[in-house]
Amino acid sequence: VTAQNGAISFAKDDFLYHFGLSSTAMDLPRVFGDVKFVCAGGSASRFKHYADEFARDIGVPKPANLSRSDRFVIYKTGAVLWINHGMGAPSLSIMLIETLKLLHHARSSDVCFVRLGTSGGVGVAPGSVVISSGALNGELNEEYVQWIAGRKVAHPTLLCPLLSSDLSTLAAQMKLPIVSGKTLCADDFYEGQMRLDGFFCEYTEQDKLSFLTALHARGVRNIEMESTAFAATTGRAGVRAAIVCVALLNRMVDDQVTISKETYIEYESRPFKLVSTYIR
Repeated sequence: VTAQNGAISFAKDDFLYHFGLSSTAMDLPRVFGDVKFVCAGGSASRFKHYADEFARDIGVPKPANLSRSDRFVIYKTGAVLWINHGMGAPSLSIMLIETLKLLHHARSSDVCFVRLGTSGGVGVAPGSVVISSGALNGELNEEYVQWIAGRKVAHPTLLCPLLSSDLSTLAAQMKLPIVSGKTLCADDFYEGQMRLDGFFCEYTEQDKLSFLTALHARGVRNIEMESTAFAATTGRAGVRAAIVCVALLNRMVDDQVTISKETYIEYESRPFKLVSTYIR
């Protein structure tokens, strides 16, 4: 992973604030130099569980949390990192930037990034595993927008088609309910996703259905809150990336997740089963 900011390489010490890690206090090449996969998702407890499950699957001890802050967790199982990113693009962006810097200092190479998450489906059955073919922002452009020094800066959202295709092929072999399509990245959970159950709602049910129908016609199959930042940041860094999210509900039918806890856990495990099988 090669940094695109020369100042990083020449700094005497680079403190990764939200991980609580210093580029000089730990031997980063020894600890992280062999990393080939970074698996990321929202929940810290979920990713501890994933790391523990993967450690059991490959026959290594349960990993300790390598993060030294309370913002994110980092678990390492062999050549795989499991890192949570919180909710929304700003939190994910911080995690990704510091992970890329970490891997740069560790002199890691040929690393794949995969986001595993939950989402709202658009015209797909609950439990469907959506492998993103692209990521759209709130303006329905395949861009991640930043405001830098008062200027709007847009970066294209780039995912690896080969990695996504390999995951789709494996999912079919595993008989997982798989869907390929674009992902809408909303800036919030309620109005930005046209929910009717928020504190505010200044549109009608027909407005909601018209919008979701238009999304479906454009190839959108799910909605979440991180995909544009994930796809654009990994694309700028020149690393391969994919997004695998299970749909917990069909937003054309429901706004609230009403499935049982047991069903939720089973649905939530599907992206992990696919990605961990692919890595193994």
